[in-house]
Amino acid sequence: MDSTVSTTPAARLRRRLAGSPIVIAPGVYDALTASLATTAGFEALYLSGAAIAYTRLGRPDIGLVSMAEVADSLAHVCERVDTPVIVDADTGYGNALNVQRTVQIFERAGAAAIQLEDQTFPKRCGHLADKGLVSTTEMVGKIRAAVDARRNADTVIVARTDAVAVEGFDAAIDRALRYGEAGADLLFVEAPRSRDQLSAVTKALAGKAPLMANMVEGGQTPILSGPELQAIGFSLVIFPGAIVRALARTAQDFYATLKADGTTDAFRDRMFDFGDINEIVGTQDMLARGKTYEGNA
Repeated sequence: MDSTVSTTPAARLRRRLAGSPIVIAPGVYDALTASLATTAGFEALYLSGAAIAYTRLGRPDIGLVSMAEVADSLAHVCERVDTPVIVDADTGYGNALNVQRTVQIFERAGAAAIQLEDQTFPKRCGHLADKGLVSTTEMVGKIRAAVDARRNADTVIVARTDAVAVEGFDAAIDRALRYGEAGADLLFVEAPRSRDQLSAVTKALAGKAPLMANMVEGGQTPILSGPELQAIGFSLVIFPGAIVRALARTAQDFYATLKADGTTDAFRDRMFDFGDINEIVGTQDMLARGKTYEGNA
């Protein structure tokens, strides 16, 4: 690679979004899930606000998670892996000035892309009912503020609109166009309700910016595969909360088995053993590294 080409996570993500195939970004919520997803070969990760709410608070995605809690989770993820991380910044946690502070803190923590949405605060998960929106003018101001605040020009500013459920599909497209004109690098129309609407998003916004889709099992949008979404015209697809739903189901079964049996024996073939998990988290490598600093000074 040309030594003049930036290799930062943000720059790598920008290049991938401009190319092919579609970027598939699984949801993560901590350093362990981020490391497992990276080992699986994913080129980008999505740090989900909903997943943080589910796991850190055991509560729904209704605006309870603070900016500091997301920044803390982000810092741990980016310390553990070099994979580009797209972080869910909700509404930016306030007005345009709050957005600027959020962008700078998330950049410092290692974000390659920062997603902002046009809901009122406190927000709701994009696939819940009864959402509210700020005005298009206010959101345009937030996008401009985010673009002005970033220290790294490669940091991707993602603009999400939740207008499909509130103002209708045409209004959502109009908002997305305005957000792109304000400087957003990636456009995200949340919760289209059919394959036809997904296709209409890409038709209406083609050439304006790379486009993002969100796959939520049991949500408002039909689940399509990465290749199917690429064929429609999307550059990025996220599966934000799937890992939590998978792990929660496994944990529920695990605890039920342990309570019923008084032992984990029946669950052993669905678990890593002690040696396996230590290999995954790099125990021996870290202990060996520590020994290089012992003695012989």
